[in-house]
Amino acid sequence: MHNNYFFLRQLVVPLQKTLTGSVVSECYSQNKDELIIRFETRGEPYFVKACLLSSFSCLSFPETFHRARKNSADLFGNLIGQRVERIFVFDNERSFAIAFGNHITLLFKLHGNRSNIILFKDDAIDELFKNNILEDETLTLEQLHRPIDWSYENFVQHQDDLPAVYFTFGKWVWRYLNEQGFAAKTLDEKWTALQNLLQDLNDPSYYLTEADGKIVFSLLPTGKITKTFRDPVAAINDFFLTYSQQDTLGREKSSLLSTLKAKLQATENYYAKTREKLEELQGDNNYKIWADLIMAHLHAIKPGTERVTLPNFYLENHPTEIKLKKDLSPQKNAEVFYKKSKKQQLEMQRLQQILEQKQREREGVQKQLLEAEALTTIKSLRPFAEGLGWSKEKEKQPKPLPYHETEYNGYRIWVGRNAQANDELTLKYGYKEDLWLHAKDVAGSHVLIKHQAGKNFPKDVIERAAQLAAYHSKRKTDTLCPVVVVPRKFVRKRKGDPAGAVVVDREDVIMVEPKR
Repeated sequence: MHNNYFFLRQLVVPLQKTLTGSVVSECYSQNKDELIIRFETRGEPYFVKACLLSSFSCLSFPETFHRARKNSADLFGNLIGQRVERIFVFDNERSFAIAFGNHITLLFKLHGNRSNIILFKDDAIDELFKNNILEDETLTLEQLHRPIDWSYENFVQHQDDLPAVYFTFGKWVWRYLNEQGFAAKTLDEKWTALQNLLQDLNDPSYYLTEADGKIVFSLLPTGKITKTFRDPVAAINDFFLTYSQQDTLGREKSSLLSTLKAKLQATENYYAKTREKLEELQGDNNYKIWADLIMAHLHAIKPGTERVTLPNFYLENHPTEIKLKKDLSPQKNAEVFYKKSKKQQLEMQRLQQILEQKQREREGVQKQLLEAEALTTIKSLRPFAEGLGWSKEKEKQPKPLPYHETEYNGYRIWVGRNAQANDELTLKYGYKEDLWLHAKDVAGSHVLIKHQAGKNFPKDVIERAAQLAAYHSKRKTDTLCPVVVVPRKFVRKRKGDPAGAVVVDREDVIMVEPKR
């Protein structure tokens, strides 16, 4: 009700007493939708601050106000030097005006998200504070007066549509009446309730109350009352300060919670992907099994053999086929498999350490979320945010993987994010058995198809990965693009080469259409 007609009626009384005869010395704006007017009185300067945000419009009257040296603009130049003659409200309207000499009037139209301040000269609009409200361009002062017939006869005649008749009450007053059981009263009881209401509104106390989780300015004792005033200026000043603090708290707390939730989600996503990779490696122990089987049957394997089928004592002697390198002895083949198994074990240990770290991070962020949700003041919120390091520098997010992952027919395809990520993808995350792809003779992403033990790369999977390599290159708009396809072990980096640059020792080239 801070912009309600019944409050403005009370507010203009002390304003009239203080400002009559004063002179405007400054009128400027230094924040969006905010206007400051300085009046020179016989005593101290008097300030009127109008906040006309679309989300919140309210007046306040600070004791002092220091103008910023930069980013402030003078407005309403015709007001400077003008002397206040009177201040008046418009009948039943959420507006009041300050009348100056020389036929100048400054209108304060406090219509929620369409609030505005308009300067009139000789009853014609001279300047608008906000120029984006079309109906204000043709507004006249006289049309703002809105008479109401308060008679009993009119009350009886329109008893079924009282909110439209007494429009000046506004939603908050009707809410108060409904809480008092107004709808269930008899006609005479309703009339009596309205007369009592008008008496309260015409000589009110001013309440700061909580309703629906927000601070509300009220002329009626309803909701959870936190403060009570008799002075309208003190009441509106306290309300403006309290509302602004709560609004700031709400915005900063919401931002903090969003950041923490995003961090928690990122941590959980990283944890889930890492766990998936670990489980995949844990389920793939073929290298060690093959090595053990070869060592157990060395006597039965002839040198130069490319494939051998051996009874698998880990699976009740079920026959298991093993592909060998014919230029290596059976024992050397076993050693190669043991090395690969060892590499897998080291990778699993690394992934397990990452999981433990991410679990600790997840628990830490969950604790921070609970603590942040319990904060109720700016004084407690800001030090908490500073303690997280977000007030001075951007919170460091977990380092992203150097690749985007996609899956095609059961095969994982990794696409490098940028030049440095390409190096990391190929040299750190790529195994020798993986298949490496890159658009030929142009800049582009490195692409890996992850090897699956005991399987050859299907032709359709290679073609799909090649399409991705072509799309993530300078040839993405070509009809057809040549793509290099080679095992990762034939890709190396020379010392001093720029990020993303590698040498391919041997290559095959296929032609594909670039596709995302």
